[in-house]
Amino acid sequence: MSGSLSILADPPAPPAPIGLIAGSGRLPILVARGLANLGHPVHGLGLLRQYDDELPGLCESFSDVGLLRLGGWAKRLKQAGCRHAIMVGRVDKSGLMHDRFRVFKNIPDLRTAISWHRHLRHDRRSHAVLLAIAEELDRQGVSLIDSTSPIPDYLSRAGVMTLSRPTREQESDIEFAWPLLTELLRLDIGQSIAVREKDVICVEAVEGTDKMIERGGQICRVKGWTLCKGARAEHDRRSDVPTVGIQTLENMHKAGGRCLAIAAGDVIMLDREEMIQVADRLGISIVGVPVAHATSQSSVESRSVGVTTAPTAG
Repeated sequence: MSGSLSILADPPAPPAPIGLIAGSGRLPILVARGLANLGHPVHGLGLLRQYDDELPGLCESFSDVGLLRLGGWAKRLKQAGCRHAIMVGRVDKSGLMHDRFRVFKNIPDLRTAISWHRHLRHDRRSHAVLLAIAEELDRQGVSLIDSTSPIPDYLSRAGVMTLSRPTREQESDIEFAWPLLTELLRLDIGQSIAVREKDVICVEAVEGTDKMIERGGQICRVKGWTLCKGARAEHDRRSDVPTVGIQTLENMHKAGGRCLAIAAGDVIMLDREEMIQVADRLGISIVGVPVAHATSQSSVESRSVGVTTAPTAG
């Protein structure tokens, strides 16, 4: 379970069928539409009945599947002719990993139990879970592919994306926080950190970004703090790509956050153009931070984030 770069399978040419393993949220909807627009029949698997009600109607076939039933996932996908799949959407990891009744709620099949024993007994971080899933599916003939490949236009871009610009204090906070965020990402603790006046307010852990934002608002009663969010170096894009959306902005506004700094090219922006409009209405600046992913992860490196040099408003 090292942090080495995974070599992903190339997406097949259309009209090859592609499986969509979907958790909750809007991202599976966007991916399903993107795949269909490219000419791929989409065969969906909905995890834990968490998926959006709209999703089944966007798929050629759709089935509910158990979260810990990897053997069943592969069987259904291969029956639909899928040799490649994309896995996206939120799953309540805290509820799964730290629920004392998890064994009864999520009885694993034999393949999942063996994979869990082999890979996850001592390491349950997100990238370890993903690698275990990917390896088991690949062993059964289904390769996970880059989850962003059908939606390249939704990835964040470098520079200031909003008419609202970060203040000098917020620019300074980004410069201060980014090396810290890089180390948090390397350790796979979380994807986000909140700062104000070069003081760390809170760090995301297993609870996810939205709950972390709420916690930040409770800790810091003064408005204007900055949220920084990114992806770990050599991030495996087969799943768990960092995502922000309108809900992120609304949560930030309620909690007092006024600047959102995200790694350019590494973060998915749901409904990006509408998101930018909402950010301007709420007085929140959105900044895409250019990040050069170093191959060595042995130390935290200070770097210039280029906040003021590449504005791309709108």
